[in-house]
Amino acid sequence: MEFLNQLLSDFSSLAWGLPLLILLIGGGLYLLIRSHFLPFRYLGHALNVLRGKYDDPNDPGEISHFQALSTALSATVGMGNIAGVAVAISIGGPGAVFWMWISAVVGMSTKFFTSSLAIMYRGKDSAGEIQGGPMYFITEGLGKSWKPLAVFFSLCGLIGALPVFNVNQLTQALNDILLIPNGVEVGLKSNLIIGFVLISITALVILGGIKRIGNVASRLVPTMVALYFVLVIIILVAHSDVLVYYLKLIFTDAFAANYYPKDDTFLGGVLGALILHGIKRGAFSNEAGIGTAPMAHGAAKTDEPIREGLVAMLGPAIDTLIVCTLTALAILVTGVWETTSNNGVSLTASAFADVMPNYGKYLLLVCIAVFSMSSLFSYSYYGTKCMSFLFGADKKHYYNYFYILSILIGATTSLSMMINLIDGIFALMAIPTMLATLILAPKVLVELKAYIKRMKED
Repeated sequence: MEFLNQLLSDFSSLAWGLPLLILLIGGGLYLLIRSHFLPFRYLGHALNVLRGKYDDPNDPGEISHFQALSTALSATVGMGNIAGVAVAISIGGPGAVFWMWISAVVGMSTKFFTSSLAIMYRGKDSAGEIQGGPMYFITEGLGKSWKPLAVFFSLCGLIGALPVFNVNQLTQALNDILLIPNGVEVGLKSNLIIGFVLISITALVILGGIKRIGNVASRLVPTMVALYFVLVIIILVAHSDVLVYYLKLIFTDAFAANYYPKDDTFLGGVLGALILHGIKRGAFSNEAGIGTAPMAHGAAKTDEPIREGLVAMLGPAIDTLIVCTLTALAILVTGVWETTSNNGVSLTASAFADVMPNYGKYLLLVCIAVFSMSSLFSYSYYGTKCMSFLFGADKKHYYNYFYILSILIGATTSLSMMINLIDGIFALMAIPTMLATLILAPKVLVELKAYIKRMKED
């Protein structure tokens, strides 16, 4: 076990080296500048599309714009925002939050391009169904000679879509918040029971395909984000005297790196390590450039690629700029990040218990449970799409059985092992996604100009 832990840790560090950082953040900045920040000027229009103003039931696709964004968000608004932010702060201090924000702004531009491409270059699976995602825009947009890149993305996607991190953190939350305080002995047996309960609920939803996943996600996600928002506002109001101090600290520590371990350096310094750490956690939170969201957006009912790109762009804004910031401020203003040795989801629970001692952590548990469960539904869809691309649409249901089995692994293994495995695989998924997006970006820009012209004429 010790050897495996070290192996996964080395794999994650290697995958998240300087080349990937340049590809993700440098590539995102390039897309931002090439588009002259244009997508950002159409945020109002994106909200109108999301509201359904331009919906046409006869358009190709399976789910609405709102359901596509909800499905993509149900994967990203999850443990990355509650546990991931806690991991970022407990390791990197308040400055890590600033670098998560930077990754979100750059990520909005990346999401716009990748999800526009997911509609522009939809392909057909072996059953003749229209599909979208990096593997399809690689083969349809760049040509069949690029298929090895699409196969590489799909193979990584089979592992990257496994729910082990979410399940691991949900199990930890149930143990720390519900079972241990009520005198229940936790161990392998209790973790297995949690695993089997999760399997039953997940199976009910995912075996119904993307339409059922989209329906469930579009109901659950907005409600939970609203509840989470209200709970954190209560915490911030209770600690309003230190709120401004911590907001300033996020900015100053982003360049001072006072709280980052001094023995961990990157690009010759601690600041480099902090930047990498924040961006890595940001990428895990909003998944921009990784290639998962375009698979959900590729199923949207639309024949306007730019529209879907604009809707997808809202993802990192909701996910990282709003939800992650709420979590970060709750952890910082309550001071639990300096007074407890807790990590991950338990640290966030400490912040909630600080202001609402009797019921705070239970309400957080409700949010965590729903966020985690909705993530379980979306990721299964991503995995089946990769399976379908590699082995044919008639084999994709086999992935669900493998996926359901992996829930047990997530419920019974250590956090560091799970983070390193998924981090490393996400890094590998980003390589084909970003390469194809950068090559095809000029075609998106042509489509963007044509779309704006059409909108003005209407």
